[in-house]
Amino acid sequence: MSPTVQQAFHAGELAVQREAGVEQAAARLSKMAEPAGISPGMAGFLAERTLLVLTGRDAGGRLWTSPVTGPPGFLEAESATTLAIRRAIPEGDPLHGLPSGQLVGMTSIEFATRRRVRINGYLAAVAEDHLVVEIQQAYGNCPQYIQQRVLSEEAEPATPGHERAELSLGDTELIRGADTFFLGTINPDHGADASHRGGAPGFVRVDGNALWWPDYPGNNLFNSLGNIAANPEAALLFFDFETGRLLQVSGTAAIEWGEAGRSGDDGYTGRIVRLEVRRVVSGRAVARQVAHRPYPRNPQLVN
Repeated sequence: MSPTVQQAFHAGELAVQREAGVEQAAARLSKMAEPAGISPGMAGFLAERTLLVLTGRDAGGRLWTSPVTGPPGFLEAESATTLAIRRAIPEGDPLHGLPSGQLVGMTSIEFATRRRVRINGYLAAVAEDHLVVEIQQAYGNCPQYIQQRVLSEEAEPATPGHERAELSLGDTELIRGADTFFLGTINPDHGADASHRGGAPGFVRVDGNALWWPDYPGNNLFNSLGNIAANPEAALLFFDFETGRLLQVSGTAAIEWGEAGRSGDDGYTGRIVRLEVRRVVSGRAVARQVAHRPYPRNPQLVN
């Protein structure tokens, strides 16, 4: 194995790549996963965004994935290695008052154009009205499985979240109707990651106080699944774009390998991810959609 590949991927990512039989394909993209800062083009993209999805730990050490919203300009790349987030995470969100000095993963997405960037780094400072992240890695992602959306310019005021240990009937309905969620994972020795997942409504299944979804074909880097292979902590964020409701789920995840095309394996990869729910928070804090177009190549659900 070349030094470049060893530098780009940690042991969990390499293990999943081997199991999936895509080591060579991943190696060809290893430059993409190497440490890199925010480019001028990426800085311009971030400056226009109104939504950032952030994965980090709360004061008690539990992993969560949260939305951070603000007007255009609230995300400012002060340099190639420093991102200022000029908004605080609101009260009622499990990451309100999150401690500095921790690894964080972020995704910023423009649904209308299906463009997204992923940023991983270190939370250097937390103040009442802003966060500062020192960047370790920043790169663009392909538009696969992103449903095109136009969101209203104004979101309703955030409402305090209600935390509990189990999914409610309303939570289950939201999850089963979702065509989009964000997945937060972390390898404490390497970094945190926040990634986008999309599919046809129903691609996330609920089984009691657990949920699972098929892992669709992607870029073969397996950043998120590699983190899960190394450390089972995971945090999901669901949006109901019709009502503005959001749902945050924290738990432990595992990759289940099996025969490609079996029940629920919509992507025919032989991989599903199952998450055991530990804590749940529901609230209302995102803008509603005013237009929607599904991704044209969402895999057909396999029952």
